[in-house]
Formats: sequence, structure tokens, C-alpha cells
Amino acid sequence: MIEITDISAPELDVYSRLTEAQLRNLKEPEKGIFIAESPKVIKTALDAGLTPLSLLMERRHISGDGAEIIARCPGIPVYTGERDVLSKLTGYALTRGVLCAMRRPRCPAAGELLRASKRAAVLEGVVDATNIGAIFRSAAALGVDCVLLTPTCCDLLNRRAVRVSMGTVFQVPWAYLDTWPDQELFRQNGYKTAAMALSESSVPPDDPRLKAEDRLAVVLGTEGDGLSASTVAQCDYVVKIPMKHGVDSLNVSAAAAVVFWETQKRA
Repeated sequence: MIEITDISAPELDVYSRLTEAQLRNLKEPEKGIFIAESPKVIKTALDAGLTPLSLLMERRHISGDGAEIIARCPGIPVYTGERDVLSKLTGYALTRGVLCAMRRPRCPAAGELLRASKRAAVLEGVVDATNIGAIFRSAAALGVDCVLLTPTCCDLLNRRAVRVSMGTVFQVPWAYLDTWPDQELFRQNGYKTAAMALSESSVPPDDPRLKAEDRLAVVLGTEGDGLSASTVAQCDYVVKIPMKHGVDSLNVSAAAAVVFWETQKRA
């Protein structure tokens, strides 16, 4: 246990002064770090085998919500102080009172995940961390086996994305695509692709052909502009959720939940 007496101490940089890009360590990804926030999320990350580096928590959590986590992380520093000290350090009030700096996991190859899956989601340029987190939570709940992200998506292990996902980013396998669009990768692995887009030549998400596909990847686009025209043109299906009251579309995370439910393979 290390009582925080100086919030400018360099060993606390990971919790306050390093940017997301610095945490990712773009030049040496194997040395990258991310921050998990809240006891539930940290426990889920530990269950998934991720490596903790240090803990930061309010003093009252040492014998409370943080006790189990401390017991599971022997030998790492636990920085502690009162809530006002931690708020000064991080720049915001810790709603759950516990943070953990963790080593970023190895990112598998996209093809490796597709070979082991039946249902996949592809995210093209989704940049809002809240949407990323919400999509992963729906993917975990509604039978999506893996999620693939284009390089233009926001960092999946952004602190907010991890928190909104409720730790499901550690439960649903994911990978970044090296190139996109890359339909050949999906065809090689027996997949049909379904683009979510506002097109008149579309099918609804409950179209029986979608559910009947042995392997299906749902492709979702960036907030605002949606999928690129080239991506839509290369997909096997175009899917549009029927709308009422003049609404043209749903938020990408809400649309993901609808289509994941409708296209999941049920026994």
C-alpha cells in the first residue's frame, strides 16, 4: 500500500498525465497499457487473464470493493488516498473508486477469429468510445462470436469504451483489420457479409436468409455518414431497419443491438 503524498510523482503518470496514444505506446505496442475502471470491469479483465501493473483506489475501498482485487493481484503497488486527492490526480471524480493499469493484450489475426466463429461484427470507422462499448455489450449478450475493427475506429481499450462495455471487451474476441474493405478474407472463411445502410435495395434484419447463413458478418459504419459506398457495394446483403415517424436511422449502437438479435443463430 502506497499513500499518495505527491500527485506529481512520475509513477502516477499512467493515471493522470499520459494521453491515450502514449498509453497505447504506438511504437512498441507490446509495451502498451490501458486503464480499467470499476471493480466489476477489473475483475472481468482478471478473469480473462490480463496482467495488472498497479492499482489506484480510495482508501475506503481497500477493505471494501477493492479487497478481492488486491488479493488477486499480489506484488503490485496499490496507490491510495482520499477521494479529493484522487480527483485532483485524475482530473475527475472516480464514480467507482478503483482503477487498474493493465498490460494491453495481444491482438490476434482477424482470420484466426473468423475461422473459429459463426457470427461476426465489423465496425468501420466507429470513433465514439461510448458506441464502441455499447456495441460490445450487445455483441456479448446477443451471440456475436467476434468483433473486427477497421484502423479508423477509436481505440477499443479507451477508458470510456472499456467502462461502457462493462468489461465485455475482455469476453468477446476482437481484432483490427489490416486492410479494408477486404471481402476476400470473409469469403475465404465461408462468410457472407451484411452491410447496414439506408438503401432501397435492402432487406429487413429479420429476413430469414440472414439467419439461415451458416456464417454471417454484420458490417456497421461510422456515426453520421455510415458505411462507405465501396463497402456497401462489396457486401452480399444490404440491411435496413424499418423506421416510423419520419426517423431515418438509429444510433449505430442501437442498430447493432437490433440486427444482432435478429440474425443470431438460435438452436
